[in-house]
Amino acid sequence: MGTVVAGGTIVTATDTYRADLLLEDQKIALIGETLPTGGHGVVDASGCYVMPGGIDPHTHLDMPFGGTVTADDFETGTRGAALGGTTTIVDFALHTRGDSLHNTLATWHAKAAGKAVIDYGFHLTIADGRDETMAEIPRIIAEQGVNSFKVFMAYKHVLQVDDETIFKTLQQCAKHGGLVQVHAENGDVIEVITKQARDAGLTEPKWHALTRPVECEGEATHRAIRLAEIANAPLYVVHVSSAMAADAISDGRKRGLAIYGETCPQYLVCDFSDYERPNFEGAKYVLSPPIRDKWNQGVLLRKLKNMELHSFGSDHCSFNLCGQKELGKDDFSKIPNGAPTIEDRLAILWEVGVNGGLMGPNQFVALSSTNPAKLFGLFPRKGTIAVGSDADVLVWDPNTARTISAKTHHMNVDNNVFEGMKITGRPRFVFSRGLKVAEGDTFTGRKGHGTFQRAAKFFPVQL
Repeated sequence: MGTVVAGGTIVTATDTYRADLLLEDQKIALIGETLPTGGHGVVDASGCYVMPGGIDPHTHLDMPFGGTVTADDFETGTRGAALGGTTTIVDFALHTRGDSLHNTLATWHAKAAGKAVIDYGFHLTIADGRDETMAEIPRIIAEQGVNSFKVFMAYKHVLQVDDETIFKTLQQCAKHGGLVQVHAENGDVIEVITKQARDAGLTEPKWHALTRPVECEGEATHRAIRLAEIANAPLYVVHVSSAMAADAISDGRKRGLAIYGETCPQYLVCDFSDYERPNFEGAKYVLSPPIRDKWNQGVLLRKLKNMELHSFGSDHCSFNLCGQKELGKDDFSKIPNGAPTIEDRLAILWEVGVNGGLMGPNQFVALSSTNPAKLFGLFPRKGTIAVGSDADVLVWDPNTARTISAKTHHMNVDNNVFEGMKITGRPRFVFSRGLKVAEGDTFTGRKGHGTFQRAAKFFPVQL
C-alpha cells in the first residue's frame, strides 16, 4: 500500500506544475495529473506546494563543546528537523588530534544509529595534518561514503588548524573527489583580542561579537579561497555571516573558481543589537561567526537571490540558556557557541525570501534542498521530485501563520533565537522515504527510521 499526495502543485528547483504523486516502496513511483487512489492512502495537498524534503547540510547533534554537550541528540534534533520540513541532515563528525578519521566516523555512526528519525550523512572535520590523516581521506571518500571535510581557521587550541593542514587537505580532496569546507575566521587575531577584553574586565555576551570583528571573517575567507586556488581545489565556505565574506566568495567565482557559499537563518533575521538584550538573554546569540550589524542581512539575501550564495544550512548547535550558556555568565568566552535553528530553517527562508518577494518557490527549493544534495553527493536520490527518487516529500502550506517560540518548538532546548517572530508558511505533511513523519505539529514518525546516506564523490557543479 502506497500513499497518493493529491491536489498539490509540484515545485522543484527548475519546474512548477500541477500533479499528484504516488509514494511506494520508499520511492516516488508515479507522477501524474490525477492518479488513481484505489488501494492507497491519500493525503490532501490542495492549496499547497509539494516539494522535495529539505536537506540541512550543517548540523551539530550530540556534540561535545565548551565543557558540555549539545542539548539535542540525533533523536530530538532530527525530530525537530522533520517537523520543520527537513528530511535529511548532514552532521559533522569531530576528529580529534592523534585519532584516526575512521574511528571518528565510527563514533558518530554510533551516536546516530537507532536514534535518527530522518536520513543522515556525515562530514568529517580534520584536526591535524599528519601523513596518516591525509592518507585516510581517499579511503573515507571511496569506502565510507563521506565526500566532505571541514577545516577550522578559528577556535585556537581547540579546533583550529594551520594553513599547512588546510592546504594539504585541499590537495587531497582535489585529487580524490572530496570537497573541503572551511570555518573562516582568523583565530589567532581573535585569541589576542579576546584576551585583551577579558584582561580589561569586559565580560558581557556582546563582547563575543566585538572580539570577533567582521574583518577576521573577511580575511580568513580571502585566505582560504587563495589557498584553494593554489591547490586547484573546490571550496565550500560555511555559515557566511557578513557582506565582506560573501563578497570574497563572489570575487573568487568571478575568477572561475569552484567556490560555494552557505549562509544560515540567524544571519538573515538577527543582528548585533540582540547581544545587548538584558538579563543574559544576549547569550542566546553567542555563535560563531557572530551576528553582524543589520545592514549585512540585505546583502546576504541579495547574494542568495543571485545565487552567489548557494546553500542554506541551519548550523544547529543547541545549548540551554539555563545550565549551559550560563557557564559563561561571568566570562563571554566561556559561553558555549551555538543556537537551535534546525526546526525553523525552512520557515525563515520562506518568510524573508519568498514572502519577502526576493525569490520564488523554485529558488527556495534549490537553496534548501537541491543544491545541498548536489554538493554533498545525494542527488538525484534526494533533493528533487522525480520518479525513482527517494520519497522524501514536503507538503508546504504557504498560507498558515504561526509565531515561533521556545514554548511550542520541538527541539530539546529552552530558548529560540527567533522567539516571537511571526511567519506565514509551514509544513502540512512531511514524508521520509514514504513514511509520514510529520502532520502539522504532530510527529508521526519513529525513532531509528533514519538511515545513513552514502555520498558520491564530489565533482564541481554549476549552481
